[in-house]
Amino acid sequence: MADYIESLQKLAEQFGRLQGVGRKSAMRMAFSVVEMDVSDAADFAAAIMEAKEKIHACPICGNLTDEDVCTVCNDDSRDRRIVCVVEDVKAVMSIEKVREYKGVYHVLGGVISPVNGITPDKIRFRELIERVGNDDVEEVIIATNPTPDGEVTAMYISKYLKPLGVKVTRLAYGIPVGSDLEYADEVTLGRAIEGRRDV
Repeated sequence: MADYIESLQKLAEQFGRLQGVGRKSAMRMAFSVVEMDVSDAADFAAAIMEAKEKIHACPICGNLTDEDVCTVCNDDSRDRRIVCVVEDVKAVMSIEKVREYKGVYHVLGGVISPVNGITPDKIRFRELIERVGNDDVEEVIIATNPTPDGEVTAMYISKYLKPLGVKVTRLAYGIPVGSDLEYADEVTLGRAIEGRRDV
């Protein structure tokens, strides 16, 4: 039984430490590694170590990179007058997939959450204020998630940025394409109405 193989259990426990990985998934991953041949397992382990050693936060925006600065900040075609503020790197990846946004980013590394003890000094808020104050930023798009903590963070950022004379906008959230209005919750419908545009 797998429960009695200590090394397999240890491996599954390590996979279980990954965000979003449950006990069963962790055990499946552990079995997958055990079933690899030695060279594949070595490549897998080397890839983990290489990523850990080389990948770091971009000193400008906080995005992940294995270069001095990230690909977005290094791209001269990006409009540096527009900064999109996101909670984490996954949001950058999601927005980049759409291929519509041409500005740059600022990754907060979390959201303000008084309940969880996350204050503005524990995210990259001060860096955002400094960046807006020092660069020729004209618009800041706040793209935090439409959660209570995301909304608090958006309002807090807006409160500090508006006196700097910069335009502050909020990403519109609404009804997903292909869904029915009757299944949309009040927050989603409210966002859809607030984010309406001319047609």
